[in-house]
Amino acid sequence: MKRTKKKSPHSYTQREYRSVLETGTLISSFVQVKDTDLHILADLDVSEWASDCAVRYRLQVETYIQGHPGFVQSLSPLPCDRYAPAIVRDMFLAGSKAGVGPMAAVAGVIAEYVGKDLLVRGAGEVMVENGGDIFLHRNQDCTVAIFAGESPLSLQVGVKIGRQMMPVGVCTSSGTVGHSLSFGSADSVTVLSKSTALADAVATRLGNEVGTKTGYGAGLEAALKIGREIDGVLGIVVICGDKIGAVGDVELVKTG
Repeated sequence: MKRTKKKSPHSYTQREYRSVLETGTLISSFVQVKDTDLHILADLDVSEWASDCAVRYRLQVETYIQGHPGFVQSLSPLPCDRYAPAIVRDMFLAGSKAGVGPMAAVAGVIAEYVGKDLLVRGAGEVMVENGGDIFLHRNQDCTVAIFAGESPLSLQVGVKIGRQMMPVGVCTSSGTVGHSLSFGSADSVTVLSKSTALADAVATRLGNEVGTKTGYGAGLEAALKIGREIDGVLGIVVICGDKIGAVGDVELVKTG
């Protein structure tokens, strides 16, 4: 389940952005299984449950990949395999809606499946973050700050998310930060959706639309225009250098 890697700022590889999270009364725990790196906040200690969930859902995806090598290699949507596990079918669907390969949804879908499993097991509030892709279920309004690498807007702007919107996926892709494959130059593309898998896949797709060939401004506008037409997307925020754009159900707030 490895993705193509590129040079990353130290602040990303060490996950230092996690230190700015306001945990409140929630209990923080961490689970790492190969390249699945989860930071979990919950209203009770879910560390043992979370480890079990992460291993189980990764194994489902890995087992499917072993029998279907084209699944991990494809950068384009693939027909859904109705016999695949539910988590894999959600990746097929997300990739199809976003116009990308199903692996573009892998981090988001694992965060979502782990988060929903923890809720079923008894947690009342949960946030699962997997490399910048977040499944969020809180009983109150909250703000998610946007990490945008070396942009002057990084961690200075956030998205306020109302209680009525949850559970929700908040996923961020970047052409300048991180390990995920991207063909764009956006510092960050953040997508909100009820499906964390879809939010992850769409963030990847829209990140590819922002590049130097068309100019950052034109690429930013193109990404917003394309994203608003994808069914299931609630809101989008794109940051490129000192430029920011947003569409949909998004309330931007100052966080820095």
